[in-house]
Formats: sequence, structure tokens, C-alpha cells
Amino acid sequence: MNYWETLQKIVDNSEIVIDRPKGSAHPRYPEHVYSFDYGELRGTTSQDGAGIDIWIGSKRGEEVVGAINVIDSIKKDSEIKVLLGCTNEDMDVILECHNRGGTSGILIKR
Repeated sequence: MNYWETLQKIVDNSEIVIDRPKGSAHPRYPEHVYSFDYGELRGTTSQDGAGIDIWIGSKRGEEVVGAINVIDSIKKDSEIKVLLGCTNEDMDVILECHNRGGTSGILIKR
């Protein structure tokens, strides 16, 4: 099984929890408004000890279309953000939100 198949299997076998819906503000940075639904895969674990983060794009599906690897110089950590149901344009918007302040991200398309 390759990387993308393995990641899709995790998504397919996990509950998607949206804790920051599209249009909501970030709890610590109210000027940051989410352009798409953002949440996590319940029952998974990421580098920060919480669930694996996910973004759901405008196609609204659960197909893994890419991932963003994010480095945060303030928290001194890294995380993966899984992209589900995103168009290329959606991925560009999401990537842009991870390339500001103390964070830098790279997009890896499936």
C-alpha cells in the first residue's frame, strides 16, 4: 500500500470532526477567518498529540487529494494537514493560510 492509499484508509476509518467551520474565526487570532471547514480525524494522533488535522474543500468529499506539511517556528513543531475534496484553487488558498506569521507550509498533491 502506498502513502496516499494508507492515508485514505485512515480517513475512511476515522470520524471527521469539524471544530472550525468555514467562516468562523480562529480562537486566538480573530482576524483569521477559515475559508474552508477545518477539523480533525477523531481517534488519530498527530505530532502535537491531538488528532490528524484535515481541511475539507469545496468539492465536500472525503477523497484525499493532498497534504500540507507545516513548520511552526513559534511553537517549534511540525504537523501534517490532510486535504479532502479540494480543487487546486482550494489547495492554494489553504496553503496561503499556512504561510504567514511564524508558519511555513509546503503542499504535496496526490
